[in-house]
Amino acid sequence: MPLLEVQELRVEFPTRRGVLTALDGVSFAIEAGEVLGVVGESGAGKSLTGAAVIGLLEPPGRVAGGQILLDGRRIDGLPYEQMRRIRGREIGAIFQDPLTTLNPLYTVGQQLAETMLTHLPVNPAEARRRAIRWLEDVGIPGAAQRIDAYPHEFSGGMRQRVVIALALCAEPRLVIADEPTTALDVSIQAQIITLLKGLCREHGTAIMLITHDMGVIAETADRVAVMYAGRIAEIGPVRDVIKHARHPYTVGLMGSIPSLSARVERLAQIDGAMPRLAAIPPGCAFHPRCGHAFARCKSERPELMDAGGSSRAACWLHAADSASAMVAGAPREARPGDARPGDARPGAARQGVADDAR
Repeated sequence: MPLLEVQELRVEFPTRRGVLTALDGVSFAIEAGEVLGVVGESGAGKSLTGAAVIGLLEPPGRVAGGQILLDGRRIDGLPYEQMRRIRGREIGAIFQDPLTTLNPLYTVGQQLAETMLTHLPVNPAEARRRAIRWLEDVGIPGAAQRIDAYPHEFSGGMRQRVVIALALCAEPRLVIADEPTTALDVSIQAQIITLLKGLCREHGTAIMLITHDMGVIAETADRVAVMYAGRIAEIGPVRDVIKHARHPYTVGLMGSIPSLSARVERLAQIDGAMPRLAAIPPGCAFHPRCGHAFARCKSERPELMDAGGSSRAACWLHAADSASAMVAGAPREARPGDARPGDARPGAARQGVADDAR
């Protein structure tokens, strides 16, 4: 049984002009000790998925359909107090900006101790000892002295380490890490990635890593889910998705990454922009930007289907009857820069991240 299982998750936002569907039929699972990367453009629904899992949807957002199961137990729709006991103890969270996570009026030691006293059977003295140990585990030098420092007395990278300790100190089985390295410089990013991977191996913690950076995914994740317009476009082992992308959107993302080993005159680009929630097109939401769309793409929405290897993609190009479907309408003429589904190397641009994934 997966540690976390999300089944056909649907999140809506009622407005005066109608109901906007932000997540529509999102399904995935995370095993204990696994790192699942969730990647996509801004507005794809990555952070919203994490917020729905941990029960932190901002009103008027609501889970309108589907199920969220933690170790086989359904947790969506639980009363506030029950969900509050799950947050921190069973599901931890690492957010992008540590300054919005840490309370500036309390020392980091007080905040760590409070979390452990709330969720674990420990006394204040034991909570303080554990807090020092967690600060040491996340690489804070002189933890016994720094435990009484306030958040503003730490650098940005050190604050993010404190936030990781805060997310893990109650020993949760699942951590939602929402852009944990975006606000950090490259060298600190590498340290945080190494830290997360080590803690995941040591404690058996599962991580849902939300990011827009495919380099971070290549370095950290075991599997990756690519999101587009509130749905999963492709999901599979990170090496398969990076080296042999099946969905045209994933191919476009990979083709837009500069290469570290080859010089190219022009990177591939995906024309257009992510559709607004009130204007998601029928059929495949990506078809207006896809150089391979045909008649079926514009009228029928594809579900995730086997796309070769261990990956699944929501694309009619991989349907068993795709050949007959294309008879209804010829594919649009490909434009310069369009990437090809299944091409392991859309130009030389893919090589840099593919090297990272080896």
